[in-house]
Amino acid sequence: MQRFDLRPAAGSEILDLGRIDGPMLIFGGTYSNLEATEALLAAAARHGIAPANMICTGDVVAYCADAAAVTALIRDAGIATVMGNCEESLGAEAADCGCGFAPGTTCERLSAAWFSYASAVLTDDDKRWMAGLPRRIAFTLAGRRMVAVHGAPSLINRFIFRSTPAAVKRGEIDLVAADAVLGGHCGLPFSELIDGRLWHNSGAIGMPANDGTPRVWYSILTPGPGGIRIDHHGLTYNHAAAAAKMRAAGLPREYEQALASGLWDNDDILPPAETAAKGTALAFAPLLWSGTAGHDAAPPPRQLASRRPA
Repeated sequence: MQRFDLRPAAGSEILDLGRIDGPMLIFGGTYSNLEATEALLAAAARHGIAPANMICTGDVVAYCADAAAVTALIRDAGIATVMGNCEESLGAEAADCGCGFAPGTTCERLSAAWFSYASAVLTDDDKRWMAGLPRRIAFTLAGRRMVAVHGAPSLINRFIFRSTPAAVKRGEIDLVAADAVLGGHCGLPFSELIDGRLWHNSGAIGMPANDGTPRVWYSILTPGPGGIRIDHHGLTYNHAAAAAKMRAAGLPREYEQALASGLWDNDDILPPAETAAKGTALAFAPLLWSGTAGHDAAPPPRQLASRRPA
């Protein structure tokens, strides 16, 4: 298979894709989960969306067992990919993932195991590809300038959640003078319109959204005469097979068990609002972004039956 390496121009950390026609599929956090990544590509084919109309917001590699295979799959497909903190760290042969976890937390402890495993199985060529990824990917859809980043424009590993104040998001969008920022890193899907501009997180493909279901998440932005329609999609896949590989590789059981339970063991990073929503199954209504300030509203995800552990 021909391998495509989409990279920014020499000396630049921004890859500009120019004008995009047709729907865009956004995803991130494949986290070395091969089964989920294969299911995502199959879903894209069902939607009729080619890799040229897909963007990955980074963290191709992390918790699961197939770091090399997932890296190859994304590269071979030619999907434009933002550098996540995991790619930054692995590409630089750093000592840890640079996720922004506080010292002594569960997140920090668990990350050490998968990071050393991934670093050992990736090739030098994989790491060179990661080191050369752009930190931002810009494109225009239906006349709106969008910028994809990993955490936030200001910091690759900044956590931006739905509960993060609108003023913070507004400041981050201002930094890139965009109509929309497409972020990742926090692992939880949401869309929020702020003064007619969009902050969007598609969620993660490699781990569930802490909502008590094994589903993972991606999104589709579809231009139309009334504006851009934003749809969050849950995705089912063979999570048992992915978990079995993690078990065989000796990776942390907490992440392995999360694939089936849909619940994170490591809540250290979560603000109070997201902590309170743990175990509540997500469901999203479509959002039409007309672009008229003050007239759009992004409804919160509907809360379904709780699957919070006893």
